[in-house]
Amino acid sequence: MRDFTIARRRMVAEQVAARGVNDPRVLKAMLQVPRHKFVEEALEAKAYMDAPLPIGEKQTISQPYMVGVMSEALELTGTETVLEVGTGSGYQAAVLALLAERVFSLERLPALARRARRVLDENGFSKVNIRLTDGTYGWQEMAPFDSILVTAGAPQVPQQYLDQLALGGRLVIPVGNRESQVLMRITRTSEDDFHEESMLGCRFVPLVGNHGWKNEEI
Repeated sequence: MRDFTIARRRMVAEQVAARGVNDPRVLKAMLQVPRHKFVEEALEAKAYMDAPLPIGEKQTISQPYMVGVMSEALELTGTETVLEVGTGSGYQAAVLALLAERVFSLERLPALARRARRVLDENGFSKVNIRLTDGTYGWQEMAPFDSILVTAGAPQVPQQYLDQLALGGRLVIPVGNRESQVLMRITRTSEDDFHEESMLGCRFVPLVGNHGWKNEEI
């Protein structure tokens, strides 16, 4: 079995830390999660490249740098309850599991949810809770969330996410059209007030659902 330890160290050093992600907890988590386990076996050798990779169902595993940026933007200390929208491969959820107390993840595609559940369990990340559903509704029963991370591009910010965000909580979400988005961080400063920050340009697969892009629009 091939050892990817050196490749993982190089990925974190050259693709993540060198580009400005400096939260030591995020860097440590990315060193611990075996990214190659979250892609198809035929793509294992490419798992630590500076690029997103296909995972089936027209979805992707995010570029390592983007995982680092989004994880750092949540400013997690280890005590939080986090909602992830878009389980995908399960890789981002695994990183979050090392950064937060509880992780709830939503996925609309059954094949991806099943594979992510298996890979997460096999690699010691059983505490991630996955729900098969339209992720644009959030997970009301488990709200409020200290952080919400959305791994797909939305045409606008669903009100459901804002409603389910705890006071002082942070929502990180790509917002824009189907071709390009801006990564936004939205912090709830009071019951009715939110502070918005534009972080960087990005390109994600569409956030599909009743409060996102419709299937016929993608």
